[in-house]
Amino acid sequence: MGTHSSTIKLNVELDENRIPESLRWTAQDGGVTDEEAKAIFLSVWDAKTKESLRIDLWTKDMPVDEMKLFFHQTLVTMSDTFLRATQDEKMTATMRDFCDYFAEKLELKTK
Repeated sequence: MGTHSSTIKLNVELDENRIPESLRWTAQDGGVTDEEAKAIFLSVWDAKTKESLRIDLWTKDMPVDEMKLFFHQTLVTMSDTFLRATQDEKMTATMRDFCDYFAEKLELKTK
């Protein structure tokens, strides 16, 4: 049986002060080709050092209100992923409660 390889590409254009001006990404298996993004959070688990490594980037024109929504949606997604990965329903419920609290305190309109 053959293996399949998939590539996800991030392209970051920086200004003279090395601040992101443009973020674009491609994930052909997901049907995404050179799409614009205003923010990217990428976490990678290093099994050797038992550490989470991350890249957190956003463009200088990312609106603060959209960043708050992005954070909220990322936290909700992390709760869902945590449940799929661990089957820990009790902690997932606690995480979701925090997401609701987060949205309430920031007065976010959630769907």
